[in-house]
Amino acid sequence: MLDASADQKLAIIMRGLPGSGKSYWAKEFVATYQQNGSSIQTEKQYGIFSTDSLFYNMGVYLFNQKLLPKYHQLNLTAFIEAMADGLPLVICDNTNLAYWEFKAYSAAAQALGYEVRIQQIGDPASVKHQQLCAKRNRHGVPFQSIKRMASMFEPI
Repeated sequence: MLDASADQKLAIIMRGLPGSGKSYWAKEFVATYQQNGSSIQTEKQYGIFSTDSLFYNMGVYLFNQKLLPKYHQLNLTAFIEAMADGLPLVICDNTNLAYWEFKAYSAAAQALGYEVRIQQIGDPASVKHQQLCAKRNRHGVPFQSIKRMASMFEPI
């Protein structure tokens, strides 16, 4: 887990394959952050922003490729609005395979005075990790797609 002081404004950008544990890590970080004396006590004081969450309709995940650009923009907008409102902790919980995918999140956070941390989960180059991700991702992303995504992962 990352350390964080109670007074800083922190933006965390998650990176990893579907099923790698990004969302789990983010939730655990928030819980630990709260226990370590941060000023964050309620969900209204932090935000976890995931484009995938926009594909849920009445609790059912309905992915639509045509909506992906729109939903990515909506997620970025919500992330920026949360920082503009002064939330002390914001987390971008997307795959962020390449730098260009999270560049706007990082730039906005820096412009608004947030410390930016990149948190990669797992080793996308590892076939064992890819297989694990294919087994445990919540959206039914098949191994071949995970493998293709891993090949596009850009180290930073």
